[in-house]
Amino acid sequence: MKLSTELKAFEGRIGYQFSEPELLVRAVTHSSMSSETRDDNQRLEFLGDRVLGLVMAEALLFADRSASEGQLAPRFNALVRKEALADVARQVDLGTVLKLGRSEMLSGGRRKEALLADAMEAVIAAIYLDGGFEPARNTVLQIWGKRVSTVKADARDAKTALQEWAQARKQTPPTYDELRREGPDHAPVFTIKVQLASGESETATAGSKRQAEQMAAQALLARLEGKS
Repeated sequence: MKLSTELKAFEGRIGYQFSEPELLVRAVTHSSMSSETRDDNQRLEFLGDRVLGLVMAEALLFADRSASEGQLAPRFNALVRKEALADVARQVDLGTVLKLGRSEMLSGGRRKEALLADAMEAVIAAIYLDGGFEPARNTVLQIWGKRVSTVKADARDAKTALQEWAQARKQTPPTYDELRREGPDHAPVFTIKVQLASGESETATAGSKRQAEQMAAQALLARLEGKS
C-alpha cells in the first residue's frame, strides 16, 4: 500500500516511517468510515492506551527516582488523560488526516477532543505493532516533549481537590457556570465561574470547558489554601 501525500507528511511530523502503511491508515480511520473491507481504529485505541501508559510510567519513574507512588500517580494521569492526548494530536495536525464519515465530518469531527485523543492512541498502537516498543516509546517521548519533564510535582485534579476541600468543611460541592463562550466554532473560548456555598468564587478562560473549570478550581483552591 502506498500512503497519500498527506499521510506521508504526517509521518514526517511524528518522526516515524511505517513499514506497513496499512497500520497507519487503520489508525486514522474513524468508525464512521468503517466497512466490511475497511477496519476502523477502535481496537488500536485499546492497545495504544496501554502502550502509552507503560511509556509514561517508565519515563516518570526514571525522571524522579525519589518520588513516591502518591506523587507519581497524578503526574501520570496528567500526561495520559484525554486532554493531553488531544493536545498532542493537535500539535502534529492529526485531525487533518483523519478518515471520517460525512456526518462526523459535518459535525466538526476533526476538532473533537475525544475523537482526536482516541486517534492519537491508535497511532501509538500502530507504531508499536509496526516497529515494536522501542520505536513507540521514542516517538511518544519525542512528541510529548517537555510535557514529561515539566509536569507539575502536584498534578492532582483541581476540581477533585476543591470538592474535597469543601466536603472537609461540611460544604456542598462547588458549582460551575459558563459565563461566556466566544470565538469561532472550530476554536471556541470558554469563561467559567466556580463558586462555593460560602460565597468564594473564581473565574478562568480556556479553549475547552473542562480546562477552564480546572483552571478556575485551581485558582480558587490556591487562594483558599493561601488563607489557611
